[in-house]
Amino acid sequence: MTAATATTFTVGRLAEAVGVSTDAIRHWEREGLFPAPERSAAGYRRYGAEALDRARFIRACQRAGLRLADIGDLLAVRDTGSCPCEPAGQHLERRIGEITAEIVRLEGLRSQLTDMLRAVDAGSCDAPLPENWCPPNIDDGGECE
Repeated sequence: MTAATATTFTVGRLAEAVGVSTDAIRHWEREGLFPAPERSAAGYRRYGAEALDRARFIRACQRAGLRLADIGDLLAVRDTGSCPCEPAGQHLERRIGEITAEIVRLEGLRSQLTDMLRAVDAGSCDAPLPENWCPPNIDDGGECE
């Protein structure tokens, strides 16, 4: 194996090394997160070792919940040779806010479900929540009235 082939990845090998699908790599390329790779004589994508680092960076950002647009911003800074820490902080603060809002929403849902379960256990099912539990057009005399 030559030095050139040792640091060359097909889309399949790159995807496997990062733990994503080949479709994910192709999608990142279409979204501009990857520069267009060189092609083999047969037309296969050929990625260098730098693509592995880039793909790992993208995947780590995705695990943190960043959107592809956010990741693109960070890559643009990273590609200049600068540390993307400052813009990353802005994206992470926004993401923390989104997570906090989701936690509040989920805690409300948990509270609602807990109340509903208590009513079921007590045999005192009051008006069902959410209100769409009753089937539409229920016949007169049904339990959901």
